[in-house]
Amino acid sequence: MFLDFEKELVELHQKILQLGKLYQLGEKDKEKELRKLQREFRKKSKEIYAKLDPWERVLLARHPQRPHTSDYIRLIFRDFIELHGDRRFGDDKAIVAGFAYLDDIPVAVIGHEKGRTTKEKMERNFGMPHPEGYRKAIRVAKLAEHYCLPVITFIDTPGAYPGIGAEERGQSEAIAESLYTFGYLKTPTLAVVIGEGGSGGALALGVANLVLMLENAVYSVISPEGCAAILWRDQARVREASRALKLTAKDLLELGVIDVVIREPLGGAHWDHAKTARVLKHCIKRYLKDLMNLSPEDVVKKRIEKFERMGFFVER
Repeated sequence: MFLDFEKELVELHQKILQLGKLYQLGEKDKEKELRKLQREFRKKSKEIYAKLDPWERVLLARHPQRPHTSDYIRLIFRDFIELHGDRRFGDDKAIVAGFAYLDDIPVAVIGHEKGRTTKEKMERNFGMPHPEGYRKAIRVAKLAEHYCLPVITFIDTPGAYPGIGAEERGQSEAIAESLYTFGYLKTPTLAVVIGEGGSGGALALGVANLVLMLENAVYSVISPEGCAAILWRDQARVREASRALKLTAKDLLELGVIDVVIREPLGGAHWDHAKTARVLKHCIKRYLKDLMNLSPEDVVKKRIEKFERMGFFVER
């Protein structure tokens, strides 16, 4: 599945794949045409993705082929051991959490997971966590702190699940506890917005020493649809809402909400999972190295100072 503005690129990509197969089978005369199509694909990609408006960035962030937390765990880390359950109610599959190695560095990995197939999406609740999901994340984060391991979180959710059962089990309290826990963890934390970062459900994993964001991801207090419904009661105004929310990586970097924008392969992360993962791994290792040189006290101090700088007030 591809978006309307990607149709031209899809046709080029299919031709490139077909010629690439023929070339690999020994038809060397296809090389010139293959190189020409690859150049055209790069040129078209730059033209198309440079002109996208905020709403189109939202569609890219939600792209069904975009890599998820489970994909990055598989491509970036090794020997991942997943932990289950919150020791109170049950296991929420919308949150994946456990321990792994980033090359030779032991780390904790926590992230939202939307699922790929229809069955997986149902099991993962479309990436919308219940309270037990956040409590599982808290449990793993505290274990990481106990063993002095850095924590890496992946943010990709429309928001926390607003169902009756979730509210009965303390959804708002679980999110608040997660915000507090991650705010005061005495171990380095690094968050990456990889897709859709929606509301408190995203921020619950986003209080970190450094917040990285893929260039076609979005991060906002509410979805454009929700914003349009509240302000104008008109779903047709989602484009206007997207612009007003300042939810793109470029906007958020200028506002100081995030620290680093990570470039994606031409056309976006969904075109090349492996290349996106390589770039992301390089960035994680680069910034984590500096954070790991800080003392536990400085880790907390710098994290608090970072979030205090985001707002301002005027005395009257």
